[in-house]
Amino acid sequence: MADPRGFLRTRERELPRDRPVAVRILDWAEVHRHPTGEADALAVLHRQAGRCMDCGVPFCHHACPLGNLVPEWNDLTWRAQWRDASDRLHQTNNFPEVTGRVCPAPCETGCVLGINQAPVTIRNVELSVVEEAFDRGLVTPAVPQRMTGHTVAVVGSGPAGLAAAQQLTRVGHTVTVYERAAAPGGLMRFGIPEYKLPAAVLERRLDVMRAEGTVFRCGVEVGRDIGGDELRLRHDAVVVTVGSTVPRDLGVPGRALRGVMPAMDYLVPANHAAVGEPVPGAPVATGLDVVVVGGGDTGADCVGTAVRQGARSITQLEIMPPAPHERPAEQPWPTYPAVFKISTSHEEGGERLFAVSTTELVGDDDGRVAGLALQDVRRGADGAFEPVPGTQRVLPAQLVLLALGFTGPERGSLADELGLEVGPRGAFVRGDDFTTGTPGVFVAGDCGRGQSLVVWAIAEGRAVAAAVDRHLTGGTQLPAPIAASTVALRA
Repeated sequence: MADPRGFLRTRERELPRDRPVAVRILDWAEVHRHPTGEADALAVLHRQAGRCMDCGVPFCHHACPLGNLVPEWNDLTWRAQWRDASDRLHQTNNFPEVTGRVCPAPCETGCVLGINQAPVTIRNVELSVVEEAFDRGLVTPAVPQRMTGHTVAVVGSGPAGLAAAQQLTRVGHTVTVYERAAAPGGLMRFGIPEYKLPAAVLERRLDVMRAEGTVFRCGVEVGRDIGGDELRLRHDAVVVTVGSTVPRDLGVPGRALRGVMPAMDYLVPANHAAVGEPVPGAPVATGLDVVVVGGGDTGADCVGTAVRQGARSITQLEIMPPAPHERPAEQPWPTYPAVFKISTSHEEGGERLFAVSTTELVGDDDGRVAGLALQDVRRGADGAFEPVPGTQRVLPAQLVLLALGFTGPERGSLADELGLEVGPRGAFVRGDDFTTGTPGVFVAGDCGRGQSLVVWAIAEGRAVAAAVDRHLTGGTQLPAPIAASTVALRA
């Protein structure tokens, strides 16, 4: 283990300081600092990694679907054995530089130390290890020693698709990733703001994948630019990882007004602009009163983006009451608790309203949104939300962003041509081994699981790669961390 008395010597969590709010809202650079090679930062990392107790049953393993070897790379980080720490980290996670930035860290809520202390800073140790590894030149392409002669198509380049492609490439299959956007990465590139996950971080990893042999065909939409039958003729297996991208809508009067849109219709062009690729006619929050409907991470991303664009006011609405600040008794360790969170975007500006429901969108004479009518709500005896009398009011709003989650993958020619069935929850139907009713066609990621965390998408990508390899060769040595039916630990 690391320092046997580390958790007794160092009881406090220490994290690198974020860039000051007054500075970071002036640009799109990353909010968090990730110093590498600095003596002070390494000293903090040494202390924090040393807090790991190397538990007899490390629940951090089970809280994360990837099964990350957390105690092992904590120990190696404490010893400053960067190559070995990086190797352990990459054994279970293809993209720790992504999960270390945007994953909500269920591993930390499962940390045994967290029962009566602040948990180990697992996510920051993870990110620090991979950043040190890149900085020291320790992340190198794993080029296959022999080719199998089999070809695989991966449709979609989000975390599930990229993980599947990298795993399959490394065991010698010829893998082509088809992405309809102009660059790979899916919503990691265009849906998560640049200040949280810079495109350069993705490109750095994509360069490694290209060197390993993965081929990317961007600007190609399966079902439009290439048919499903042709795709199956060209490849021995097809892996569909197109994500869950159909936004959940808001069914209230005034929804059709101009200036009311799903969050991604706002965030995607904003991310293009942040990297110097402005989209003509894209919605911009400059000088406007912005209302974000939805209290999750996507809603917070809208807040941070609107702050940087110079919105006049920003209000984020949540139908649920504020979560407690401490772990609720009905969500005991090691389950993932619903606790009150303040994101970096919330630190930067805007107002948050809880236990409110939108009743109408009010327009002006030109058919553009001018306000949002809302009212307070509370739980009734039957558990349903009911209005609180006398709480109706109207917020000024010239831009309303709907961040209400997603209902499933897009329907259409891709699903029809590959023979994919849509289940009752809106996701593509697949077996426990990620197979579908069409031979040689597999489904993984959010399009099969439903909207989920990036670690679940990567885990599905790794698992489907093992299933495809077994289908093509009769066996596999690739790890399969989860089955399609595996779910998170719940109370």
